[in-house]
Amino acid sequence: MPATTPASITIFHNPACGTSRNTLAMIRNSGVEPQIVEYLKTPPSREQLVELIAATGLSVREVLRTKGTPYEELGLADPTWSDDQLIDFIVAHPVLLNRPIVVTPLGTKLCRPSEAVLEILPSPQQGPFTKEDGKVVIDAQGRRVSAQ
Repeated sequence: MPATTPASITIFHNPACGTSRNTLAMIRNSGVEPQIVEYLKTPPSREQLVELIAATGLSVREVLRTKGTPYEELGLADPTWSDDQLIDFIVAHPVLLNRPIVVTPLGTKLCRPSEAVLEILPSPQQGPFTKEDGKVVIDAQGRRVSAQ
């Protein structure tokens, strides 16, 4: 995992994913250009993956993506698979890693929903932000809009 400096943010990103695009846009709306790791093109090593998952505080199963992946055909719902085996599957099939995962000086988080990134951004939002689906997240004063 990359070392973080006060303004250093890394996003494990899939540009085809709306949640990932919204998360990236909120990072940029805080005035920071993150390091973007398109993990389907440049997957993390097994060691990086283990560190990344541990840093999220989630279990390996909690970071598995089931939709649009070989999850079902590989039988990964079977509870007998160990964490090490599941990590091996993610290394072999990076699409199984749920996204986006964001690393900041304040923590590492699987940002689903995308607004979860606001909890770990060191800088406030610089202006209004509306998600791709039209949902307003940040108002004109840079304040988070309450969930309705």
